[in-house]
Amino acid sequence: MSSTETAKTNLLGLSLDKLAAFFESLGEKRFRAVQVLKWIHQNGVDDFAQMTNVSKALREKLAGIAEISAPEVLGQWDSADGTRKWLIRVSGGSAIETVYIPDGDRGTLCVSSQVGCSLDCSFCATGKQGFNRDLTAAEIIGQVWIACKSFGQLQPPKSKQERPRKVTNVVMMGMGEPLLNFDNVVDAMNLMMEDNAYGISKRRVTLSTSGVVPALDRLADVTDVSLAISLHAPNDELRNQLVPINKKYPIAMLLDSAKRYIERMPDTHRKMTIEYTMMREVNDRPEHAEQLAELLRDVPVKINLIPFNPFELSDYQRVSNNALRRFQQILLDKGFTVTVRTTRGDDIAAACGQLAGSVNDRTRRSERYRDAGRVTSREGELLAEERSPEQPVRIVG
Repeated sequence: MSSTETAKTNLLGLSLDKLAAFFESLGEKRFRAVQVLKWIHQNGVDDFAQMTNVSKALREKLAGIAEISAPEVLGQWDSADGTRKWLIRVSGGSAIETVYIPDGDRGTLCVSSQVGCSLDCSFCATGKQGFNRDLTAAEIIGQVWIACKSFGQLQPPKSKQERPRKVTNVVMMGMGEPLLNFDNVVDAMNLMMEDNAYGISKRRVTLSTSGVVPALDRLADVTDVSLAISLHAPNDELRNQLVPINKKYPIAMLLDSAKRYIERMPDTHRKMTIEYTMMREVNDRPEHAEQLAELLRDVPVKINLIPFNPFELSDYQRVSNNALRRFQQILLDKGFTVTVRTTRGDDIAAACGQLAGSVNDRTRRSERYRDAGRVTSREGELLAEERSPEQPVRIVG
């Protein structure tokens, strides 16, 4: 692009209000925003010429000043259990990962919010890749757009028949800490819930945080999505080792903030989800379950136990089935609702905690892990070398 050219505005990540403001700046009526929003997010159209209910003059104007640009899909993996993972290149050359997990009539999309992660939780593959930058709103909602298009969910209207609805739930649990990319994540989540876009219920859009308390205190001002707390330990001493941000915002501070968020929700029976990744002989003992029950005694929660999924940058081991059942039963006996997350997509490194992508790390964290004799993730290597033919991958482009 020459110095005299102006970058086009990417409409993909604009919320309804921001899109309306964009059209008003062109001297157009606000209803144009609804028309274009539907073309993008319900029909999957990225060519203004196809927007037949928009005047030809406006379509030509938009083609000169705006674009609908999703990030590039580098690869797609399909697991034996129906899980699908995408490796997606974003501007700057790094790549992120997005995962779709089917479960009966429900399809959950796990969406990334950062290139890498600025935190370094010891049991998470993403953190070992280091950090490059926050994703834009277009790059976040672009993951939903890509997934929905891949299942034929976004199609130009041809009949009054209901379209297939593959992506029913979205969880901000992919690469990155969502609350450290607050504005872009909120804009993207609002698009997910917008009736003129994806129309997903607020109960089916979940933000997961490891505990950025100041941002969590702001969240109820701008949205009422479901909340998950990435806890993983019942006391500060252990959580300091597993989730380093706990040293700044300890458990009591985090839970107080989370309770304030829940109390501000319009529905009175809302509960937060406590995510607890279980690692063998680290946080899986009966005393840990007892401590967790005491910690959460007066907190409106449901607990999701997550067996640790090994990856090549970690020395932790998966919890034994006996320890997992014992831990769950202690919590059940205390009156908690407790579920165990089924491991899905581990044959394509798409299970919880395994997402890594390929990060142009500006923190040098990944370099330190390599210097310690560890190697980068297999998905990151896709950018540099061919995969072996037996691996279940389809390269796009």
